[in-house]
Amino acid sequence: MITFRSFILGAGLAALAPFSAYAADSILNASYDVSRELYKEINPAFVAHWKKEKGADVSVNQSHGGSTKQAQAVANGLEADVVTFNQATDLDFLAEKGVVAKDWKTKFPNEAAPYTTTSVFIVRKGNPKGIKDWNDLVKPGASVVVPNPKTSGNGRYTYLAAWGYALETEKSDEKAKDFVAKLFANVPVFDGGGRGATTTFTQRDVGDVLVTFENEIALLKAEFGDKFDVIYPSLSIEAAPPVAVVETITAKRGTAELAKGYLDFLYTPEGQKIIAKHGFRPHDAAVLAEAKLPAIKTFKVETLIGSWADAQKKHFADGGIYDQITSTKSN
Repeated sequence: MITFRSFILGAGLAALAPFSAYAADSILNASYDVSRELYKEINPAFVAHWKKEKGADVSVNQSHGGSTKQAQAVANGLEADVVTFNQATDLDFLAEKGVVAKDWKTKFPNEAAPYTTTSVFIVRKGNPKGIKDWNDLVKPGASVVVPNPKTSGNGRYTYLAAWGYALETEKSDEKAKDFVAKLFANVPVFDGGGRGATTTFTQRDVGDVLVTFENEIALLKAEFGDKFDVIYPSLSIEAAPPVAVVETITAKRGTAELAKGYLDFLYTPEGQKIIAKHGFRPHDAAVLAEAKLPAIKTFKVETLIGSWADAQKKHFADGGIYDQITSTKSN
């Protein structure tokens, strides 16, 4: 089992390995930070599936990091055959660079998202600060651990979840801006990705609350037992991590069929069960029902805040609202 204590040893190794190490019967999946345990189980299951269906031996290599960092790495030459990121803007960025298809959303079901997740709060056992909802995160003295929204989709979802909560309760963009500014003023350190933030909270004992994806709950329980509690806020955000074939690379390497088959596998009953096992919310209704994940009220960025493209430009582009509210804060 990959643990929080050991993950750093493997982080980036696939990305640093020379491309020549990967043969035509192998593919590289560039993925986001907190999906490593999921794909550690998906990959051998897919290899066995492909052997049974095609009679061929294949392998899958893996690279993990902050979602936006990974997108930038692929744009800058990391020769991934597939990308499995945690938000649409990172794939839109690669589409603009001509790395993935412009219509990547149409290539796989559910706008190319094989599952969803949401942002929740992880607190120390017994919830000593009495944290129940987003408004508790903006109180003076609260210490909130969140990855950097500039490099991490996880951090970006947290920012937008807080913004959406403030919009629903305050009905004002200005008040939402003030709310999020107060929250991020309570962040003592910005890690580059979601797993780094989890490590900061769990091992360095920084912060009163960690805001992260729901799937981290199972891993925390596996490693730390009942040391931490989970709090589901009254409203959170729906995250739909998208996937895509990197067609420029698969055409070059002759791996198009293998890459597509790998992403198709995520939608199979077997793939969906593995996804549910790791705390993500599969689209397969029967598998989701079996997972018995708690009900939580969520919103989509597009329905409450605006298109992802507009949100990216308004909030996270250089000089955007995120920069404005953190301009006096050192990262």
